[in-house]
Amino acid sequence: MVRIVIGSVVGGIVQFLIGFIFWGTPLSRLVFTVAPDAQQAAVQTALAQNLTATGTGTYYAPWPETASGAVLHGRGPVALIFFNTHGFPATQTSALIGGLVLSVIAMLLIGLALHTVAARVDDFASRIKIVLFASIGVTLYAILGQPTYNFYMPWGYWVYLAISLIVGFAAGGFVLAKWFVPYAAPKAADATLH
Repeated sequence: MVRIVIGSVVGGIVQFLIGFIFWGTPLSRLVFTVAPDAQQAAVQTALAQNLTATGTGTYYAPWPETASGAVLHGRGPVALIFFNTHGFPATQTSALIGGLVLSVIAMLLIGLALHTVAARVDDFASRIKIVLFASIGVTLYAILGQPTYNFYMPWGYWVYLAISLIVGFAAGGFVLAKWFVPYAAPKAADATLH
């Protein structure tokens, strides 16, 4: 079990680094549409003037469950807004530390799952298939479910997020499956011939 814990730390670091490549480098610019500074300032002012009173939260605008909201929703534009009344630095060390801890915990869960089947699934190819199928299945539903059910959302961001998560899980799971999940002891050859 100690190997699984150590492997979870190593796999978590690998997953974290993959996440950094996707989100902490200029590669992340592939999924963001950036308006000019003047437009950003105008949107920020509009958000402050219209949402600060109701506070931090997730806003679906316009809300389609009223008569006027349904008309506005049909007319567009439509947005899902993650709004916070406070300002923050662009990068915060505590968020990175929390993300690394989350990666280690996620890899620990994958490691525990692999450890559970280790005696029955004793070859690397089968173990990595388990990691890949689980990573892809969970990510597809959890991430691509967002633009599927919320049809008004642009797909680009969510597809990029899904790819980054699948690659991160697969890389961390590869490390666990290859070097840290123990293999069963070789079976002794039966000396008796039947």
